[in-house]
Amino acid sequence: MFFGKKDHKDESSSTRAKVVAVINQKGGVGKTTMAFNLAHALAKGGNKVLCMDLDPQSNLTLLCGLNGCEGKNIFQLMINSIRELKPLHIPLLVSEVIKKGKVDILPAGQDLSGFELTVAGISSPRQLILSNFAKKSGMLEQYDYVIIDCPPTLGLLVVNILCLAQGVVVPFRPDDFSGKGVKQFFQVLEDVDDMGIVKAPTILAHIPNLVDGRRKQELSDLATISEELRTLGRGAKIVEPFYNRAGLVKSLSQKKSVFDYNSSEFVSLQQQFSNLSDIVEEWADGQSN
Repeated sequence: MFFGKKDHKDESSSTRAKVVAVINQKGGVGKTTMAFNLAHALAKGGNKVLCMDLDPQSNLTLLCGLNGCEGKNIFQLMINSIRELKPLHIPLLVSEVIKKGKVDILPAGQDLSGFELTVAGISSPRQLILSNFAKKSGMLEQYDYVIIDCPPTLGLLVVNILCLAQGVVVPFRPDDFSGKGVKQFFQVLEDVDDMGIVKAPTILAHIPNLVDGRRKQELSDLATISEELRTLGRGAKIVEPFYNRAGLVKSLSQKKSVFDYNSSEFVSLQQQFSNLSDIVEEWADGQSN
C-alpha cells in the first residue's frame, strides 16, 4: 500500500508495554471515550498505563485535562527522532511532554495533521517513525500498557500506529458507513502484513458502541454487521453492545472516566469496560508466555 516489502522483523514482544490501538477510520464511533475508559479500567486493575493521543483533533488530550499543546506534543517528539529533519528539531524531552495522572497522557496537537507532508522527503522508513521513537525513548519499558487513540483515517499516521501496536480494539456504530470502515481496516492490516517489516496487530475485540436499543433498524443493522464480522473479523470477539449513550456522553462532558461515578447508572458501563480490560489482559498474558 505504502512501501516495498522487506524481511519480516518483530521486536515488539521484547518490550514491557503491550500497545493497544483503538481504531476505526469512521469518525463518531466513540474511539476517544473507548480509549480513555479502557485505560482507566486497566489502571484500576493495578497496571501502569499511558494514553497516547495520535489524533490531530486532540480530543483524548482535552479529556485528560490538557489544552494548548502545540509545539510540545508527540508530533514534535517524533520529528526530533528523525535525523534528516534536524533543522526542525527543538529541545524537548519526553518527560517534559507526558502529563502524569491516574493514567498518563502523551498529548497530541493540530500539527499532527501535517505529519505525512513533513516526513514525505525522508529516506528512512516512514512507516516506522513512531515505532522507532517509542522504542528509543524507553517509554515502552515504563508502562504495562500503552493505549493509542487513532485518527479517523487510514493514512501514513495510522500505518505508523499499526507498526507499533500489538493489538487493536475496533469500536463501531451499527450503520452501513461504520461497517464499511471496519472492512477497509482489514485491508490495511493485510497491507501491513504484506510489507513484511512487522507482524500486523491482533484484533482483540469489535465493540458495538453507542447503540440505541429502542431503534429496530439499528438492532437489525447491528445483527447484520456482527454476522459479517464473524465471517471476516480474523477471529476477534464481538463484545456486548454499549447501550448507555447518556452515561458515556455525561462522563465525556465532565472529563471523567465511568469509574469516577458511584451512581447506579454507571454500573453497567463500569462492568463492560472491566470486561474489555479482562480481554486485553488475557491477550497480554498470552503474549508474555
